Amino acid sequence: MARAMVLIWTCYCVVLATKCVHCLGVNWGTQASTPLDPQYVVQMLKDNKIKKVKLFDSDHWTVGHFAGTGIEVMLGIPNLNLKEFSDDYDTVEDYIKENVTDHLRDHGGVDIKYIAVGNEPFLKAYKGAFEKTIFPALKNVQKALNKAGLGNKIKATIPQNADVYDSGSAGPSAGDFRPEIRDIMVKISRFLDQHNCPFMVNIYPFLSLYENEDFPIEFAFFEGGGKGVQDQNIRYTNMFDANLDTLSYALKKAGVSNIKIIVGEIGWPTNGHKQANPKMAQKFYHGLLNKLSSNKGTPRNPGYIEVYLFSLTDENKKSIAPGFFERHWGIFRYDGQPKFPIDLSGEGNEKMPVGAKNVKYLDKQWCVLNDDMRNLSKVNRDLEYACSLSDCTSLSYGSTCNKLSERKNVSYAFNMYFQMSQQSVEACDFNGAGKITNRNYSTDECLFPVELMSGGGRNVAGMISFLVGLFSLLVIL
Repeated sequence: MARAMVLIWTCYCVVLATKCVHCLGVNWGTQASTPLDPQYVVQMLKDNKIKKVKLFDSDHWTVGHFAGTGIEVMLGIPNLNLKEFSDDYDTVEDYIKENVTDHLRDHGGVDIKYIAVGNEPFLKAYKGAFEKTIFPALKNVQKALNKAGLGNKIKATIPQNADVYDSGSAGPSAGDFRPEIRDIMVKISRFLDQHNCPFMVNIYPFLSLYENEDFPIEFAFFEGGGKGVQDQNIRYTNMFDANLDTLSYALKKAGVSNIKIIVGEIGWPTNGHKQANPKMAQKFYHGLLNKLSSNKGTPRNPGYIEVYLFSLTDENKKSIAPGFFERHWGIFRYDGQPKFPIDLSGEGNEKMPVGAKNVKYLDKQWCVLNDDMRNLSKVNRDLEYACSLSDCTSLSYGSTCNKLSERKNVSYAFNMYFQMSQQSVEACDFNGAGKITNRNYSTDECLFPVELMSGGGRNVAGMISFLVGLFSLLVIL
């Protein structure tokens, strides 16, 4: 009887261990005017039972915060480092020692599982800039891991954009790598397979909707109801399944049918486009997480799928070349506060996730349009200047601040520049058109943010700007 109870308990624990919340990872990027302090991020991940985090660099100070936490970490090597990593093996060895080996020993050790070499290097927009360096860099990183005795525990991979493969309109079974990069993709895929490394792909149903107004919106989600795609005897009702299986067919044609596939990025933005809002994001995550928790996988990839959500927090300094939504992928706001209810376990019990605790902000003050300024045409250049050096994406069509009055529009732009300049006094001048106020101009839909303190205290650059501005005022007086 006792043995039977132990068996039942063991099975119960295994079931719990496979729940989505325990297999989920998140991407955490830091392209923000003041990135959230790693200590807050670590606590957020713990509070929300997220066990994996994917970084876009290997910043030593940041990575060190994950020591002894039990959180699995994926390090990132930016594309700008690919040439050096492909040409100079000694540099790669030094990287492994300083950013991997050293972390494995410190304070209980950082649980490093993967190293992401580059990021979407074959993206069509790059026009082949990294085609000659990505594969040599990948080989050098895995070689250095093997030489350090870490090759069995830590694997190198390349986060690929889903545009490296396609099936045209013929369905997933016609999937293959793009003709112009097929040879190099086959070599990379076989190398990954030979070294037991995963193939990583980023899948974005939102981008298909964004880039093609005729894209069937139901296909981006998981509820079915749309026309779908019929491929042989399989009917695909959502893009996620169809996309992942297209990759599977491409890999099969490359001779690597059994390679592990990881979804490195997938998510839905909440601002910067008419289809990017918390309601749509909540719907997308509800379907995705419910699917993942079922462990049914896809027709070609049955069972557990390892996924990293994109992303943890908003980043107000990301490039907006792809679209204004690029700065709004976070499940949490810039300050680690949640945007919408979500159930990371996938069981459908949505509630607000646990936000960052004890976050420190700069003073509760805002820069807005001076009440005396009546001729708004005189501040057009100031408005453009403020937006060019800050983040006005929330003012765009369909976004949360799109319905502000003309005056509040200017105030929003002024405040974003002021906050992202660490509340420097001179950053709220605008030739006398701006003023600093203690009144919060936020509305139910539109947040006028207050900047975070950096590293637990006022940002040094901001303090210098503040002192310079104060000195300038004193000189004038």
